[in-house]
Amino acid sequence: MSRSPSNIAIWWQAFRYHFVPASFLPAFLGSIIAWAMTGRFYPSYFSLTVLGVTINHIALNMTDDYYDFHHSVDRGENRERNPYSGGSGTLTSGHLLPRQMARAFRVGYLITIGIGLVLVATRGWQVLFFGVFGVWCAFFYTAPPIRYGYRGFGELSQLVNFSLTIGLGAFFVQSQYISWDAMYVLLPLGFMMFAMIIINEIPDENDDRTGGKRNLVVIFGREKSVWFYGLSMLSAYLILILAPLIGSASWWVYCALVTLPWFFKALRILIKNYNHDAKMSPANMLTIRIHNISGILLCLAYIIHGVDKGNDVRQMVIPIVMLIILYFPVALTIFFNIVTLKPDEKT
Repeated sequence: MSRSPSNIAIWWQAFRYHFVPASFLPAFLGSIIAWAMTGRFYPSYFSLTVLGVTINHIALNMTDDYYDFHHSVDRGENRERNPYSGGSGTLTSGHLLPRQMARAFRVGYLITIGIGLVLVATRGWQVLFFGVFGVWCAFFYTAPPIRYGYRGFGELSQLVNFSLTIGLGAFFVQSQYISWDAMYVLLPLGFMMFAMIIINEIPDENDDRTGGKRNLVVIFGREKSVWFYGLSMLSAYLILILAPLIGSASWWVYCALVTLPWFFKALRILIKNYNHDAKMSPANMLTIRIHNISGILLCLAYIIHGVDKGNDVRQMVIPIVMLIILYFPVALTIFFNIVTLKPDEKT
């Protein structure tokens, strides 16, 4: 008999934390860009912003698990063969009850809303727009009656929310204005997130189709989804290349181009194996790496840019320490394959 996982391991698996950098990295980047452009940094507002988007993403992950489970999505064998697709497996395996997960994500949203209200009161009513839109999109991605992730709009939502909504929201909290230049630097993370969603949906195509989930992979099929993946990633890199040329970004953003070889490798794997779920899993992993490392390198690029402008680099100690702490568990997963609980383990 296999050893039963601990409660901590079960909840950690339910959080699907290896996907959470998609939220906190644009928050870091937007805040650091604001510091580089203005020379001002407010660590308390920054910490609240990062905490809010992190908790909101964890709540989003559990909301998706909960409603996909009730719609009989992510119950097939595909979920077990590709560890980067499907849900956490904590509901299908019986490790958690649906009511436990529902209680947890509701608490998560309440905490997020509370943090948002503090930021609205201290940084302006404009923060309300970013917060309401972000929480609304997180919950109704799979929650009825809207369930827009089941209607072909989920991928577009990921592109917008995991770049502009979070990143520009964090930028505004620090700077009190909105910048087109910041938008150009943040958009690549959104396109990379779009690609990540597409490649993670490909192994779930059959389960999603059976459960009535009409995402882009179900609508257009696997082969065309490979094109969506490639074009989205190329769009991200094209924006990074063009932004400094039109004077909208620091030349230091080119350091993020070091992830390009990973993209070409992931694309080759995907083209060859898009009909073989287990064999394409290295491409899923590489896509997460591309997004994460690109985001970290863009943060580093704007720290260097700020220093070049004469900003006080000591203000960046808190963001750097927080980034190390928040990203360390993810690094263990996507670089060393250290996990706490496999979805197919039974109690």
